[in-house]
Amino acid sequence: MTPNVLTEEEEEVAQPGGPAAGVLGETEAERSLYSNVKDQLYRAANIMRLDPDILKILESTTNEIVVHFPVRMDDSRIEIFTGYRVQHNSVLGPFKGGLRYHPSLQIDEVRALAAWMTWKTAVVGIPFGGAKGGIQFDPAGYSKNELERITRRFTFALGNSIGPDYDIPAPDVNTNPQIMAWILDTYLQMMPPHERHACSHVVTGKPVESGGSLGRDKATGQGVVYSILNWARDQKLSLSGVTYTVQGFGNVGSWTARLLKPLGATLVAVMDVTGAISDPAGIDPDDLAAYVHINGGVERFTHARPIYPDTFFATKADIFIPAAMENQITSETAPLLKVRLVAEGANGPTNPAGDAILQARGIHVIPDILCNAGGVVVSYFEWLQNKRSEYWDLEEVDGKLHKRMATAYGRVRDTAEEFGVDWRCAAYIVALSAIAKVYQERGIFP
Repeated sequence: MTPNVLTEEEEEVAQPGGPAAGVLGETEAERSLYSNVKDQLYRAANIMRLDPDILKILESTTNEIVVHFPVRMDDSRIEIFTGYRVQHNSVLGPFKGGLRYHPSLQIDEVRALAAWMTWKTAVVGIPFGGAKGGIQFDPAGYSKNELERITRRFTFALGNSIGPDYDIPAPDVNTNPQIMAWILDTYLQMMPPHERHACSHVVTGKPVESGGSLGRDKATGQGVVYSILNWARDQKLSLSGVTYTVQGFGNVGSWTARLLKPLGATLVAVMDVTGAISDPAGIDPDDLAAYVHINGGVERFTHARPIYPDTFFATKADIFIPAAMENQITSETAPLLKVRLVAEGANGPTNPAGDAILQARGIHVIPDILCNAGGVVVSYFEWLQNKRSEYWDLEEVDGKLHKRMATAYGRVRDTAEEFGVDWRCAAYIVALSAIAKVYQERGIFP
């Protein structure tokens, strides 16, 4: 590999907004999610003087699998579905990442999510690489039996592209432990009978009865809460009496809110795809979670008043927790925020334009690749338990997660101080440093 020095041309590419960052004249809305990821990568690479050969490797994916497969519906019709699995990098260990079912899913989005998984696993120091995948469809329009057939057929189509020591899927948007159980069963049926019991770690996020880990359902939200607790400690701030807002009230958002409740924090506004609600006196997270489970969203929740989306973003609070989809904090919404901290429960909720505004306004950000890493950490714990034929109690899982999140938080905080950069850039530097060290030690074959 060449010395750890960038040429003038490479420095230009490494600058935010440089040639590799996007097409000249491209608007914020037109820029792809993967372009945003590359912006973040190039900025950190330039500041830390990352070896340009390693940068070339990391700005590309390793494998991109696209499958088209037929499934028979309940009324005997045949529908064709498109599924994806992008494997970004595996130098630290097997590919790892979730599967999402969403009608707008595209290959560019999956590339971005896979890259974020590479950085995320490196930040928290677990031996996994990054991958992501899913199917382009809306699961709300299909019966449970149809979802099972779609999932099983997708698993069969992926074939050897996944494996317990090669690429391990997990739940993501619109997928859950039941879907992971169907993937597990389908994959095991594809294995020789004498190998099946050795392959239970092919997916994580499974039901506990099927080999899942205690604490996995709340793991991402738990990691967000641990990150907020670490931040509050640094600010010499008690969470008792702290106010916060949440965007998205699915698994991550609802668990984060429910776990903050016993710490004394007050939820004052929530927004999801169905609408937005507010109550300055406080919204009970447990009551809202029960309502959303039955009704599918926060709209018409009777113990809060409806508000407009702009009003939600402008709600005054101490903490904002985006826990929905990507590109929510933008040049339009970032100026509206009246908070001290953004704790990113979602992947990529802040685009580069929004990020710059948050920094200029002095709003603290715990970036996604650190803040929401609790899910992949406990997935790693589940993977270990399966490999070792062990079951850990919840106290052990939570204790190990707390320690690992605190260690990663401290590493990012120290790196931000060392380089004089924001926390997102610092998290990237932590991740890239770990990956670069492995490449420098192992070299490139041949």
